[in-house]
Amino acid sequence: MRRHPLLRVAALLSGLGAGMAAIGAITSPVEACRAPHPDARYAMEVLVDGRPLSVYASGGTSYVEALKGREYAIRLTNKTGERVAVALAVDGLNSIDAQHTSSRDARKWILAPWETVTLSGWQTSSGTARRFVFTSESNSYGSWLGRTSDLGVISAAFFREQRREDFAAQESPSAAPLSRQKSDAEGSVHGARERDLNQSKAVAKDELAATGIGREIEHRVVRVAFDEEDAPASIVSLRYEYHDALVRLGVLPACDDALARRERARGFDDSGFAPDPFRK
Repeated sequence: MRRHPLLRVAALLSGLGAGMAAIGAITSPVEACRAPHPDARYAMEVLVDGRPLSVYASGGTSYVEALKGREYAIRLTNKTGERVAVALAVDGLNSIDAQHTSSRDARKWILAPWETVTLSGWQTSSGTARRFVFTSESNSYGSWLGRTSDLGVISAAFFREQRREDFAAQESPSAAPLSRQKSDAEGSVHGARERDLNQSKAVAKDELAATGIGREIEHRVVRVAFDEEDAPASIVSLRYEYHDALVRLGVLPACDDALARRERARGFDDSGFAPDPFRK
């Protein structure tokens, strides 16, 4: 581990004064998280109109269905008794500065013990953000920036805070440095994206989901000091696609095709009388 005394971007805590809340709006510390993940200590959800999208598991990857043209937010939850730093990447771009880096080198949000925060967009200044919105690849923020290698993925890497004894061991001449290895979880998102690429080749770019940069909103942030561990304690990742793409990938059943419709057909429907198209 190495000491990294740089200031990190933190959520503004509500109740600290007029206009000052810690990153995002804080909800109940015991708020339930519905996004399934083997590590119950941390969670990430994608919200539309304040409600979490359903998560579908397929082939070791978790998916949500994107809703074209709709704004969305990302809810992060720390269900532990210690502070954590969270690197949040949307389409491979850091939600704070839109840079494409490793999770270790990314700028991070700080969550207090048992804290839940909701992030609604890209942080464009210390007081403003621009909303996340589902759009096409060609209209995405990543396309505008010329960075399109990781469209369709939202990832949150949770880092624990280094303990004081860790600092002492690191500064000791006899302490051997720890090598930094890419975690399996961090690499799995890229592997899943490459695995699905061939299945999606026939889909036009405008039919594939990506995230655009939308309207400006007020979102005040402050910086705090935080020394994180070298490797994330957990990485939570979600793939998002529009309905048709999820059907093509086999994540959702093809319920709307003609044959499926005929399979649902029934001979009788006790609705009363035949409708008269000439009677208002």
